[in-house]
Amino acid sequence: MKIYELVREMKLLERRLTLFEEKYGILSEDFYAALMSGKLARYDEYDETRADFSRWKGTYETWRRRKEAYIHQIEKSDLVESLLVQPAY
Repeated sequence: MKIYELVREMKLLERRLTLFEEKYGILSEDFYAALMSGKLARYDEYDETRADFSRWKGTYETWRRRKEAYIHQIEKSDLVESLLVQPAY
């Protein structure tokens, strides 16, 4: 993916993450840490929560992968060349 594509996808994913964060009242990073440490296991018995948590986890993991790819590409590229500059008319 090109840098601008990564940025667009990360922003889309961030909007989705925000919906979960607002619904459950915690940030995605904290949710992910709690989920991975097993602290949220008691919620597995609720279908809606289990489905939400599965989607939230997948969305967050995808966002992290895109963020890592973005950082990697930014570090090895010329930032000026990566800008999408629109001509002024």
